[in-house]
Amino acid sequence: MRVLLLLSILFLFACSSIDCPVKNTVAVYYDVKQYDDEGELIADTLKDTLWVWTQRSDGKDTLMNRLVDKTRFSLPISYQHPEDVLIFAIRDTSLVITLDTVWLKKEDIPHFESVDCAAHYFHELTSVRCTHNGIDSLVLHTSSVTYDDAVTNLQIFFKERSQVTTYYEIDNETETDDTL
Repeated sequence: MRVLLLLSILFLFACSSIDCPVKNTVAVYYDVKQYDDEGELIADTLKDTLWVWTQRSDGKDTLMNRLVDKTRFSLPISYQHPEDVLIFAIRDTSLVITLDTVWLKKEDIPHFESVDCAAHYFHELTSVRCTHNGIDSLVLHTSSVTYDDAVTNLQIFFKERSQVTTYYEIDNETETDDTL
């Protein structure tokens, strides 16, 4: 009986030493921003619908589907490529779509928590750039990409609809729920 009690206590202490984080998704965090009339930086709300795609090795190319009315969003980052290429599609209420491409250059940094935890890579963003059809600008705020969701990695500024010059119109009668 004592042996069983002793083994149970040892097993309990052995399990309590695993310190793997519960929140462990490595992602780039974007804050939607704008400048007010006085030139102060303030939070903005995504008024149009946003889709984001990329080419991934696992075949899952859609990273975000129909995001609207948000001031912040996150997107996963690759482990295999030195540069991620993202396609942003912004659809307004008139069913006009604007496409932009975002390039994120990065360095992969192996991250070790414990032998009991899954392997992770953190990243250091070295440069960001984008086309400027619907995105006015993209600002690198914090270059270190980890699983800390309190950090803002990028500030994204969308153009006002009147400033957008390159767009694609959708035939409203052929649109389905599965397409733009």
